[in-house]
Amino acid sequence: MKFNLNWKHLGLAAGLSFTLVAAGCGSDDEASGDQSDSSGDVNYSEEMDYTITGIEAGAGVVAAAEDAVETYDSLSGWEVATSSSGAMATELGEAVKDEEPIVVTGWTPHWKFAKYDLKYLEDPEGSFGGEEQIKTMVRKGLEEDKPNAYKLLDQFKWEAADMETVMLDINEGSSEQEAAQAWIEDNQDKVSEWTDGVEDVDGVEVELVYVNWDSEIASTNVVAEVMKQKGFDVEITPLENGGMWEAVAQGEVAGMVAAWLPATHEAQLSKHEGEVVDLGANLEGAKIGLVVPKYMEVDSIEDLQPAE
Repeated sequence: MKFNLNWKHLGLAAGLSFTLVAAGCGSDDEASGDQSDSSGDVNYSEEMDYTITGIEAGAGVVAAAEDAVETYDSLSGWEVATSSSGAMATELGEAVKDEEPIVVTGWTPHWKFAKYDLKYLEDPEGSFGGEEQIKTMVRKGLEEDKPNAYKLLDQFKWEAADMETVMLDINEGSSEQEAAQAWIEDNQDKVSEWTDGVEDVDGVEVELVYVNWDSEIASTNVVAEVMKQKGFDVEITPLENGGMWEAVAQGEVAGMVAAWLPATHEAQLSKHEGEVVDLGANLEGAKIGLVVPKYMEVDSIEDLQPAE
Protein backbone atom coordinates (compact mmCIF):
# COMPACT_ATOMS: atom_id res chain seq x y z
CA MET A 1 0.00 0.00 0.00
CA LYS A 2 2.81 2.34 0.88
CA PHE A 3 4.54 1.49 -2.40
CA ASN A 4 1.39 2.31 -4.35
CA LEU A 5 0.92 5.55 -2.48
CA ASN A 6 4.44 6.69 -3.30
CA TRP A 7 3.85 6.03 -6.97
CA LYS A 8 0.63 7.99 -6.73
CA HIS A 9 2.55 10.86 -5.20
CA LEU A 10 5.13 10.66 -7.96
CA GLY A 11 2.41 10.55 -10.58
CA LEU A 12 0.68 13.60 -9.13
CA ALA A 13 3.95 15.49 -8.97
CA ALA A 14 4.82 14.59 -12.54
CA GLY A 15 1.35 15.54 -13.71
CA LEU A 16 1.53 18.83 -11.86
CA SER A 17 4.95 19.57 -13.32
CA PHE A 18 3.68 18.82 -16.85
CA THR A 19 0.64 21.00 -16.28
CA LEU A 20 2.79 23.90 -15.11
CA VAL A 21 5.13 23.56 -18.09
CA ALA A 22 2.20 23.38 -20.46
CA ALA A 23 0.57 26.36 -18.78
CA GLY A 24 3.82 28.26 -19.06
CA CYS A 25 4.00 27.56 -22.79
CA GLY A 26 0.38 28.58 -23.16
CA SER A 27 0.99 31.82 -21.33
CA ASP A 28 3.84 32.70 -23.67
CA ASP A 29 1.67 32.00 -26.72
CA GLU A 30 -1.22 34.00 -25.32
CA ALA A 31 1.06 36.85 -24.38
CA SER A 32 2.45 36.82 -27.89
CA GLY A 33 -1.09 36.83 -29.28
CA ASP A 34 -2.09 39.67 -26.97
CA GLN A 35 0.80 41.79 -28.25
CA SER A 36 -0.29 41.15 -31.82
CA ASP A 37 -3.88 42.15 -31.02
CA SER A 38 -2.82 45.23 -29.07
CA SER A 39 -0.85 46.45 -32.06
CA GLY A 40 -4.12 46.69 -33.96
CA ASP A 41 -2.33 45.15 -36.94
CA VAL A 42 -5.07 42.71 -37.94
CA ASN A 43 -4.43 41.64 -41.52
CA TYR A 44 -7.99 41.79 -42.83
CA SER A 45 -6.52 42.36 -46.28
CA GLU A 46 -5.05 38.87 -46.52
CA GLU A 47 -8.32 37.35 -45.28
CA MET A 48 -10.11 39.17 -48.11
CA ASP A 49 -7.53 38.01 -50.65
CA TYR A 50 -6.74 41.67 -51.36
CA THR A 51 -10.05 42.06 -53.19
CA ILE A 52 -12.65 44.83 -53.21
CA THR A 53 -16.12 43.51 -53.99
CA GLY A 54 -17.49 45.75 -56.70
CA ILE A 55 -20.61 46.15 -58.81
CA GLU A 56 -21.01 46.49 -62.59
CA ALA A 57 -17.90 47.19 -64.67
CA GLY A 58 -18.03 50.77 -65.92
CA ALA A 59 -19.92 52.12 -62.90
CA GLY A 60 -18.44 55.32 -61.52
CA VAL A 61 -17.87 53.87 -58.06
CA VAL A 62 -15.95 50.98 -59.64
CA ALA A 63 -13.80 53.38 -61.65
CA ALA A 64 -13.14 55.36 -58.46
CA ALA A 65 -12.19 52.15 -56.62
CA GLU A 66 -9.78 51.25 -59.42
CA ASP A 67 -8.28 54.73 -59.13
CA ALA A 68 -7.91 54.22 -55.37
CA VAL A 69 -6.01 50.97 -56.00
CA GLU A 70 -3.56 52.95 -58.13
CA THR A 71 -3.37 55.84 -55.66
CA TYR A 72 -3.01 54.21 -52.23
CA ASP A 73 0.11 52.29 -51.22
CA SER A 74 -2.13 50.35 -48.82
CA LEU A 75 -4.04 48.96 -51.82
CA SER A 76 -0.97 47.97 -53.82
CA GLY A 77 -1.60 44.58 -55.42
CA TRP A 78 -5.36 44.70 -54.77
CA GLU A 79 -8.04 44.14 -57.39
CA VAL A 80 -11.63 45.30 -57.83
CA ALA A 81 -13.84 42.30 -58.58
CA THR A 82 -16.82 43.44 -60.68
CA SER A 83 -20.19 41.70 -60.65
CA SER A 84 -23.55 43.40 -60.04
CA SER A 85 -25.10 45.48 -57.29
CA GLY A 86 -27.24 42.48 -56.32
CA ALA A 87 -24.28 40.13 -56.13
CA MET A 88 -22.33 42.68 -54.09
CA ALA A 89 -25.20 42.99 -51.62
CA THR A 90 -25.45 39.20 -51.31
CA GLU A 91 -21.74 38.85 -50.56
CA LEU A 92 -21.95 41.68 -48.03
CA GLY A 93 -24.90 40.03 -46.28
CA GLU A 94 -23.12 36.69 -46.06
CA ALA A 95 -19.98 38.33 -44.67
CA VAL A 96 -21.95 40.27 -42.03
CA LYS A 97 -23.83 37.13 -41.01
CA ASP A 98 -20.53 35.36 -40.32
CA GLU A 99 -18.74 38.50 -39.05
CA GLU A 100 -16.10 38.12 -41.74
CA PRO A 101 -14.12 41.04 -43.20
CA ILE A 102 -15.26 42.51 -46.52
CA VAL A 103 -14.74 45.76 -48.44
CA VAL A 104 -17.40 46.72 -50.99
CA THR A 105 -17.97 49.58 -53.36
CA GLY A 106 -20.82 51.42 -51.68
CA TRP A 107 -23.09 54.37 -52.14
CA THR A 108 -25.70 56.31 -50.23
CA PRO A 109 -28.68 56.17 -50.38
CA HIS A 110 -28.84 52.37 -50.17
CA TRP A 111 -30.92 49.96 -48.10
CA LYS A 112 -27.79 48.19 -46.81
CA PHE A 113 -27.14 51.10 -44.44
CA ALA A 114 -30.60 50.63 -42.93
CA LYS A 115 -30.16 46.85 -42.63
CA TYR A 116 -26.52 46.51 -41.52
CA ASP A 117 -24.08 48.39 -39.27
CA LEU A 118 -21.71 49.82 -41.88
CA LYS A 119 -19.24 52.66 -42.29
CA TYR A 120 -17.35 54.39 -45.08
CA LEU A 121 -13.58 54.18 -44.98
CA GLU A 122 -11.97 57.60 -44.88
CA ASP A 123 -10.56 58.64 -48.24
CA PRO A 124 -7.79 61.19 -47.52
CA GLU A 125 -6.61 61.19 -51.16
CA GLY A 126 -10.10 62.01 -52.44
CA SER A 127 -10.36 59.15 -54.93
CA PHE A 128 -14.13 59.01 -54.45
CA GLY A 129 -14.78 62.75 -54.54
CA GLY A 130 -17.13 64.58 -52.22
CA GLU A 131 -20.88 64.75 -51.80
CA GLU A 132 -22.91 63.94 -54.90
CA GLN A 133 -26.32 64.77 -56.31
CA ILE A 134 -28.68 62.52 -58.21
CA LYS A 135 -30.00 64.51 -61.15
CA THR A 136 -32.86 64.27 -63.61
CA MET A 137 -31.91 64.40 -67.29
CA VAL A 138 -34.39 64.51 -70.17
CA ARG A 139 -34.15 64.54 -73.93
CA LYS A 140 -34.17 67.71 -75.94
CA GLY A 141 -37.65 68.73 -77.06
CA LEU A 142 -39.51 66.96 -74.24
CA GLU A 143 -40.82 70.25 -72.81
CA GLU A 144 -42.42 71.12 -76.16
CA ASP A 145 -43.66 67.60 -77.05
CA LYS A 146 -44.91 66.45 -73.64
CA PRO A 147 -45.05 69.47 -71.31
CA ASN A 148 -46.85 67.66 -68.48
CA ALA A 149 -44.30 64.87 -68.39
CA TYR A 150 -41.53 67.47 -68.44
CA LYS A 151 -43.14 69.42 -65.58
CA LEU A 152 -43.57 66.38 -63.35
CA LEU A 153 -40.00 65.21 -63.93
CA ASP A 154 -38.74 68.74 -63.28
CA GLN A 155 -40.62 68.91 -59.96
CA PHE A 156 -39.56 65.45 -58.71
CA LYS A 157 -37.43 65.87 -55.57
CA TRP A 158 -37.07 63.74 -52.43
CA GLU A 159 -34.60 62.77 -49.71
CA ALA A 160 -32.28 59.88 -48.97
CA ALA A 161 -34.57 58.54 -46.23
CA ASP A 162 -37.45 58.37 -48.73
CA MET A 163 -35.41 56.38 -51.21
CA GLU A 164 -34.04 54.03 -48.55
CA THR A 165 -37.58 53.26 -47.34
CA VAL A 166 -38.56 52.06 -50.81
CA MET A 167 -35.30 50.14 -51.29
CA LEU A 168 -35.62 48.32 -47.97
CA ASP A 169 -39.25 47.43 -48.69
CA ILE A 170 -38.18 45.83 -51.99
CA ASN A 171 -35.28 44.03 -50.33
CA GLU A 172 -37.64 42.57 -47.73
CA GLY A 173 -39.93 41.03 -50.34
CA SER A 174 -42.28 43.63 -51.81
CA SER A 175 -42.39 43.95 -55.57
CA GLU A 176 -40.92 47.13 -57.02
CA GLN A 177 -44.38 48.42 -57.91
CA GLU A 178 -45.86 47.53 -54.51
CA ALA A 179 -43.04 49.29 -52.67
CA ALA A 180 -43.43 52.39 -54.86
CA GLN A 181 -47.22 52.47 -54.39
CA ALA A 182 -46.89 52.05 -50.61
CA TRP A 183 -44.47 54.97 -50.39
CA ILE A 184 -46.71 57.14 -52.57
CA GLU A 185 -49.73 56.38 -50.39
CA ASP A 186 -47.78 57.37 -47.26
CA ASN A 187 -46.31 60.56 -48.77
CA GLN A 188 -49.10 62.34 -50.56
CA ASP A 189 -47.76 65.73 -49.44
CA LYS A 190 -44.56 65.24 -51.44
CA VAL A 191 -46.35 63.69 -54.39
CA SER A 192 -48.70 66.68 -54.58
CA GLU A 193 -45.67 68.96 -54.93
CA TRP A 194 -44.40 66.90 -57.87
CA THR A 195 -47.78 66.97 -59.60
CA ASP A 196 -48.61 70.63 -58.87
CA GLY A 197 -49.81 72.17 -62.15
CA VAL A 198 -49.47 68.86 -64.02
CA GLU A 199 -52.63 68.13 -66.02
CA ASP A 200 -54.12 64.67 -66.30
CA VAL A 201 -53.45 63.05 -69.66
CA ASP A 202 -54.91 60.09 -71.52
CA GLY A 203 -52.35 57.46 -72.39
CA VAL A 204 -49.45 59.74 -73.36
CA GLU A 205 -46.47 57.40 -73.77
CA VAL A 206 -43.34 58.02 -71.72
CA GLU A 207 -40.27 55.81 -71.47
CA LEU A 208 -37.78 56.23 -68.64
CA VAL A 209 -34.43 54.49 -68.38
CA TYR A 210 -32.34 53.66 -65.34
CA VAL A 211 -29.21 51.82 -64.31
CA ASN A 212 -30.06 48.61 -62.46
CA TRP A 213 -28.99 49.79 -58.98
CA ASP A 214 -31.28 49.42 -55.98
CA SER A 215 -31.39 53.20 -55.57
CA GLU A 216 -32.43 53.83 -59.17
CA ILE A 217 -34.89 50.95 -59.22
CA ALA A 218 -36.61 52.68 -56.29
CA SER A 219 -36.67 56.21 -57.71
CA THR A 220 -37.67 55.23 -61.24
CA ASN A 221 -40.52 53.01 -60.07
CA VAL A 222 -41.86 55.72 -57.77
CA VAL A 223 -41.82 58.33 -60.55
CA ALA A 224 -43.39 55.86 -62.98
CA GLU A 225 -46.25 55.06 -60.59
CA VAL A 226 -46.95 58.76 -60.00
CA MET A 227 -46.98 59.37 -63.76
CA LYS A 228 -49.40 56.46 -64.25
CA GLN A 229 -51.75 58.06 -61.73
CA LYS A 230 -51.77 61.16 -63.95
CA GLY A 231 -52.76 59.09 -66.98
CA PHE A 232 -49.36 58.45 -68.63
CA ASP A 233 -48.57 55.12 -70.27
CA VAL A 234 -45.15 54.57 -68.71
CA GLU A 235 -42.46 52.08 -69.68
CA ILE A 236 -39.26 51.78 -67.65
CA THR A 237 -36.14 50.11 -69.05
CA PRO A 238 -32.95 49.12 -67.21
CA LEU A 239 -29.71 49.75 -69.10
CA GLU A 240 -25.99 49.90 -68.43
CA ASN A 241 -24.64 53.35 -67.50
CA GLY A 242 -23.43 54.20 -70.99
CA GLY A 243 -26.60 52.95 -72.67
CA MET A 244 -28.79 54.95 -70.27
CA TRP A 245 -27.08 58.21 -71.14
CA GLU A 246 -26.96 57.34 -74.85
CA ALA A 247 -30.70 56.66 -74.98
CA VAL A 248 -31.54 60.08 -73.50
CA ALA A 249 -28.94 61.91 -75.61
CA GLN A 250 -30.24 60.33 -78.82
CA GLY A 251 -33.82 61.23 -77.95
CA GLU A 252 -34.91 57.58 -77.86
CA VAL A 253 -36.54 57.95 -74.42
CA ALA A 254 -38.06 60.74 -72.36
CA GLY A 255 -35.38 60.79 -69.68
CA MET A 256 -33.96 59.41 -66.44
CA VAL A 257 -33.85 60.32 -62.75
CA ALA A 258 -30.59 58.42 -62.22
CA ALA A 259 -27.64 60.69 -63.07
CA TRP A 260 -25.06 60.64 -60.24
CA LEU A 261 -22.86 63.74 -60.45
CA PRO A 262 -20.29 65.19 -60.41
CA ALA A 263 -18.14 62.06 -59.99
CA THR A 264 -19.99 58.83 -60.66
CA HIS A 265 -21.30 59.69 -64.14
CA GLU A 266 -18.63 62.27 -64.96
CA ALA A 267 -17.45 60.40 -68.06
CA GLN A 268 -20.98 60.04 -69.43
CA LEU A 269 -21.80 63.70 -68.83
CA SER A 270 -18.60 64.80 -70.56
CA LYS A 271 -19.49 62.65 -73.55
CA HIS A 272 -23.09 63.87 -73.83
CA GLU A 273 -22.94 67.41 -72.46
CA GLY A 274 -25.15 69.61 -74.62
CA GLU A 275 -27.11 66.60 -75.85
CA VAL A 276 -29.31 66.23 -72.75
CA VAL A 277 -31.37 68.70 -70.71
CA ASP A 278 -30.32 68.94 -67.05
CA LEU A 279 -33.34 69.48 -64.77
CA GLY A 280 -31.19 69.66 -61.63
CA ALA A 281 -30.94 67.54 -58.51
CA ASN A 282 -33.80 65.29 -57.43
CA LEU A 283 -31.77 64.16 -54.37
CA GLU A 284 -28.96 65.88 -52.46
CA GLY A 285 -26.29 64.35 -50.25
CA ALA A 286 -25.51 61.19 -52.18
CA LYS A 287 -22.09 59.62 -51.62
CA ILE A 288 -19.83 56.87 -52.94
CA GLY A 289 -16.84 55.15 -51.39
CA LEU A 290 -15.42 51.96 -49.91
CA VAL A 291 -17.69 50.49 -47.23
CA VAL A 292 -16.95 47.95 -44.47
CA PRO A 293 -18.90 46.51 -41.52
CA LYS A 294 -18.40 48.46 -38.29
CA TYR A 295 -16.96 45.41 -36.52
CA MET A 296 -13.83 45.75 -38.68
CA GLU A 297 -11.15 47.72 -36.82
CA VAL A 298 -10.22 49.95 -39.74
CA ASP A 299 -11.31 53.52 -40.31
CA SER A 300 -9.38 54.62 -43.38
CA ILE A 301 -8.31 53.17 -46.72
CA GLU A 302 -4.80 53.75 -45.42
CA ASP A 303 -5.43 51.21 -42.60
CA LEU A 304 -5.53 48.34 -45.10
CA GLN A 305 -2.39 46.39 -46.03
CA PRO A 306 -0.85 45.94 -49.49
CA ALA A 307 -0.52 42.50 -51.02
CA GLU A 308 2.81 40.85 -50.22
